[in-house]
Amino acid sequence: MLNPKYTITHALLQNIKRIYGLVQNLNQRHFPDLVLVELQKTAEAVSTYASTSIEGNPLPLTDVKAVLKNRPENIRDSEREVLNYNEILKEINRKLEKGPLAVTLKLILSIHKKVTYKLLPAYQAGKLRTDPVFVNDPRERKTIYWPPDAQDVPILMKGLIQFVDANKNKIDPLILAGLFHKQMVIIHPFMDGNGRTTRLVTKILLADIGLNTFNLFSFENYYNQNVTRYFEMAGVRGNYYDIAEQIDFTVWLEYFTGGIIDELLRVEKTLPAVVPPQAQLKPYHQKIIEFIKQKGFITDRDYAALVDRAKPTRRLDFNKLIELGVIVREGKGKNTYYILRAEQ
Repeated sequence: MLNPKYTITHALLQNIKRIYGLVQNLNQRHFPDLVLVELQKTAEAVSTYASTSIEGNPLPLTDVKAVLKNRPENIRDSEREVLNYNEILKEINRKLEKGPLAVTLKLILSIHKKVTYKLLPAYQAGKLRTDPVFVNDPRERKTIYWPPDAQDVPILMKGLIQFVDANKNKIDPLILAGLFHKQMVIIHPFMDGNGRTTRLVTKILLADIGLNTFNLFSFENYYNQNVTRYFEMAGVRGNYYDIAEQIDFTVWLEYFTGGIIDELLRVEKTLPAVVPPQAQLKPYHQKIIEFIKQKGFITDRDYAALVDRAKPTRRLDFNKLIELGVIVREGKGKNTYYILRAEQ
């Protein structure tokens, strides 16, 4: 099992204290779905843009938003990379809303498979690598890191997952998520898609900090502000077998928690200070929104199956959400259905 070397420095401890202070302040603020739906869509787009940009995707944020909105049929690899990441990110957010997710090898492989769908051959997508890989520095034009041999990857991943499972209630979630992140980068278990998969699993672990508005959290954005520094902090140099015993996670953990502070401050600034009273939504309004988020649209028949409300009342419920700009009506007569308002 993994036995990482790190020190709880004054800087790290101060970062952790500040993070929980920010989380507490954010959790004391309550917002209706009218506000949160739009902010979540924006956060998911920013996360998708940032995480794929880190890996060299050339699409700017405006193009990423356009791809997510229009979902073109004939797509380039750069667009598929964006769609893949956004799809699994939204899936993870939906699952985290229902409760914590256990980090298992099966989960990690399923995330990688979706991240690399149609970007890697089928025998590599969702599978631990069976071939050697190397990490090159494009600026120096030379190899800077030789990850573990392929035959050692399964046992190293098993050790990492056992470490997370054994320390779930012993090590602070922030430190545990940070240790997982760097160690998975070090193992480099896949032929490609390591960074994107690592950041998505790290997000799952970070959900344990108890942030109520966690689906607005986009820690990938911080890394994308200075990709070179992120690679330097998250990665290592040399041959894994020569350096494994000497790797110290302390500086990385300070950087990692510093980035979370940066993102929490962004979320704090993003959330409005005052919410109009008319924007308050009832549980039955929220059922409409949740159904559309899962299925893509809702009809009156769908809604009637969810709530015990008369047809004229159901019509008022739909009209309320239309007036608030949350949904729009499509179709006519018996073919009427409702969808979430497209992001402007």
